[in-house]
Amino acid sequence: MGEALPPTLLFVLVLAALAWPLAGPLRRRWRRARLARTPFPHPWRSILRHRVPLVRRLPADLRLQLQGHIQRFIAEVPFIGCAGQPVDDEVRVTIAAQACLLLLNRGGGFEGLSEVLVYPGAFAVNRVQMEPGGVQHEGRQALAGESHGRGAVVLSWQDALEGAADPADGRNVVIHEFAHRLDQDHGGANGAPWLGPKRGYEAWSRVLGAEYAALRARVAAGEEGLISAYGATDPAEFFAVVSELYFERPADLRDAHSALYEQLRLAYRVDPSTWQ
Repeated sequence: MGEALPPTLLFVLVLAALAWPLAGPLRRRWRRARLARTPFPHPWRSILRHRVPLVRRLPADLRLQLQGHIQRFIAEVPFIGCAGQPVDDEVRVTIAAQACLLLLNRGGGFEGLSEVLVYPGAFAVNRVQMEPGGVQHEGRQALAGESHGRGAVVLSWQDALEGAADPADGRNVVIHEFAHRLDQDHGGANGAPWLGPKRGYEAWSRVLGAEYAALRARVAAGEEGLISAYGATDPAEFFAVVSELYFERPADLRDAHSALYEQLRLAYRVDPSTWQ
């Protein structure tokens, strides 16, 4: 038999084992506290002015809050260039600023996010498609963005730039994919993101369910409306599509779909229709 460990060493090992699960959260809190004391870099302000004009509409307190979210996002989330796409501060800040709009007044972050993969343009993925008669076949599909259940968000840099450049067209791939990320943070993407500990899902399900059904009926009838037909794909896509409208065409969404707008206002805890 081997010799018993000295009591002091045994105590240290047990203490280390107990403390290890706390090390990650403690390091994150320490890093975030340090970032909170770090001024927002001046070159990043220039990137926001030139690349993300929506930020100009924010009230001063929300703009300051957004800057803090951007700093934490960039410090904690790896950006990886794919297919020759370089990753620099312009890429990081432009994408992080759009994504972090979804975190204003919510606190925390995208807890399930592991990395952001950036392609120069649309990227191809394999998709299994169902043909009439139940026959399945695999085909290639070009995408501007994708949020994986395992934690990665994949984006086209060209589409991320174009989505930011026009903050009033209701189309923003970064907001779309990070709405999926919020949806996936507490289970599979089903159109029901975490609403907070004090909110139930009865009103959310009733309102969004009715709006989703109405959109599907309009699409089936060939009618156009404010909400894109792509939102009729499934409840998760519906939530992501209306999130784009919520931040980019808030007054139009509020006027045309007031009950839906109110549910999104409660979920996102900001009211973009008041931003000038």
